[in-house]
Amino acid sequence: MPLPPRTLNQLRTALAVREVSSRELTEQALEAATTSSEAATTFVTVHSVTARATADAIDTQRAAGLPLPPLAGIPISIKDLFDEAGQVTRAGSRVLADAAPAGEDSPVVRRLRAAGAVIVGRTNMTEFAYSGLGLNPHYGTPRNPWDRATGRIPGGSSSGAAVSVTDGMAAAAIGTDTGGSVRIPSAFCGLTGFKPTARRVPIDGVVPLAVSLDSVGPLARSVDCCALLDAVMAGEAPAAAPGPARAAPLTGKRLWVPRTLVFDGMDDAVGQAVETALRRLGAAGARLVDCEIPEFDDLARINRLGGFAAAESWWWHARLIERRQAEYDPRVAGRIRRGATFLAADYLTLLDERRRWIAAVTERLDGDLMLLPTLPLVAPPIDALLASDDAYGATNMLILRNPSLINFLDGCALSLPCHAPDSAPVGLTLAGCSGQDAAVLSTGASVESALARAG
Repeated sequence: MPLPPRTLNQLRTALAVREVSSRELTEQALEAATTSSEAATTFVTVHSVTARATADAIDTQRAAGLPLPPLAGIPISIKDLFDEAGQVTRAGSRVLADAAPAGEDSPVVRRLRAAGAVIVGRTNMTEFAYSGLGLNPHYGTPRNPWDRATGRIPGGSSSGAAVSVTDGMAAAAIGTDTGGSVRIPSAFCGLTGFKPTARRVPIDGVVPLAVSLDSVGPLARSVDCCALLDAVMAGEAPAAAPGPARAAPLTGKRLWVPRTLVFDGMDDAVGQAVETALRRLGAAGARLVDCEIPEFDDLARINRLGGFAAAESWWWHARLIERRQAEYDPRVAGRIRRGATFLAADYLTLLDERRRWIAAVTERLDGDLMLLPTLPLVAPPIDALLASDDAYGATNMLILRNPSLINFLDGCALSLPCHAPDSAPVGLTLAGCSGQDAAVLSTGASVESALARAG
């Protein structure tokens, strides 16, 4: 039996009233993580022994009436990018499989443990986080929970993270987001994902993709779950995390709806779901204002040489890829190699253009938040992308398009499910500029509530 589809606060209450023990929750998670249909492709390592030991220790403390931290006894998964003491950080690659185990936990893992989380294992991902599709030729690709008969992508790069939650292998998951890698799988798999302002959560002890853009965020079942996990990882007091009682009211709140680029190329399912969600938010009192953000159209030109991902990944991979390129996913290696021709002048120009771009978009938004489709299409079939490099490349770029705008903005964003029950998952993004995390989370709680009432 997998974990029940409950929020973190629901699980905290169940544990507090002794409806269930941490050991029982952990056994449910471990059973799903080792026996379910997607188990082998969702996790690269399952921590059965240490997870049980942690759960038992927390149950003992709870029985003794000791004060417990906010995640005490709740099973959480972490992406295979985070250092854990004694574990090899593979980053979804065979290239690092023979690397030395990490000497210590990354700050994020350390904070999760201090908060009482039971870490059930390390989740599969796109190799070195370099794609939004979630395909991995080394460890396999977990199938999206929607339409498993067809076999659709889970989204990436935090592919296993999303499926670990949808399939009851973890109550929530921790991923990274450089161009959408938390929000993309959340949208494709019907979850809520949060990308914070990058500097708020430390990236030390995390294998980088592009240090200028990398951020760490949660994938979970609600905005409240994301707010709690974000507070823990940012080293903030969890009580400050916006729950339903602290949700920002929607009535009269101005929310920009940019029509530049982000609605282009939408399939019918996404278009209908997003427009329906916008109408419901308007009916709930939000003041939705259509606008143009011409800077969005300029981003392709700014990143024409491959952007920060190419330049900064090449810096990290150059020596390794020269010696062991044959062991890389060729689709990943090819994208990394774009950085080999990046000149210092190109990089400095990119830094300057980013500063100007952020300033222009920030001024245009005038302190308000914006709403946009997380992705323009529903999850495509895995086989079609494996069969064609052209389809892989075009689909990957289309999927990364909207989420990566927020990373380049140094902003923060929630992806919330907005599809009808039993239909293809669709995500709606609520986003803000740098440092607007609290506003995004508190407003996101109200957006979530309004969509749930309307549904």
